[in-house]
Amino acid sequence: MFTFKITQSANIPYLTQAKTLDEVTRELPDGFYTTFSTLSGGTKVLGLRAHLQRLYTPAAEMGLAPSVDEFTLRGQVADLVKMNLPQESRVRLILTKDDGTVYVGVQPFEPLPETVCRNGVHVITSSIVRSDPRIKGTDFITQSAELRKQVRGDVFEILLTHDGKILEGMTSNFYGIKGKTLITAQEGILLGVTRHAILRLARGEGMSIEYHSLKAGEEFDEAFLTSSSRGIVPIVSIDQNPVGQGKVGAWTKTLSQAYQAYVEKRSENLIG
Repeated sequence: MFTFKITQSANIPYLTQAKTLDEVTRELPDGFYTTFSTLSGGTKVLGLRAHLQRLYTPAAEMGLAPSVDEFTLRGQVADLVKMNLPQESRVRLILTKDDGTVYVGVQPFEPLPETVCRNGVHVITSSIVRSDPRIKGTDFITQSAELRKQVRGDVFEILLTHDGKILEGMTSNFYGIKGKTLITAQEGILLGVTRHAILRLARGEGMSIEYHSLKAGEEFDEAFLTSSSRGIVPIVSIDQNPVGQGKVGAWTKTLSQAYQAYVEKRSENLIG
């Protein structure tokens, strides 16, 4: 993994002993961040503009002058991911609240094994929530540091709940399916970049959409997570209780196939 401070004219190495993107994020002053992975052998990205807006929109609202403009940052990111070619990269962009400095962390990225999409994952719940759900703030990474240690072994993700209702995943958005209806929270969550595409694809497949939070112990037919780095991840159990039949459902498979086609069509060139 390597991290750089980004200016209009240079990429300045940030010296650190951190071994993960979360560790280096916790070292830096509080700020806004976004994380995504490259595609097509490290040459493409899906939704890069939306990721950049996670930094530049709140910075503008605070009156911050970023250390690098969006256009230049795109070019700097393209140069940095070349260091991992032909392997994919996982990229984190951070803009600090104190002075608008932009940092880029890059590490090699390994896509999820096919077995995850085929067999699904197990998740657990927690009552921790974001202080400001609409802003992807680095303070949440510090706040949830101990909780993140539980993501190991069979536990793939932790679902954040409020008053017993599931809002989102700690690093993802959450969806339940009843019949042909896709259900996802609209309030109290971070509106993920992948989420917008999933809702559009679900309507295209003939599903209806309901915007509300499902209860943690509620019965539904299927469930899945989405994130920019992992796409669609089927859930087969929550807190050791099976979801539906305890296996990946038909609608989740349909949406996964539709999303893969969407990624291939809509990803933009980062290099070349």
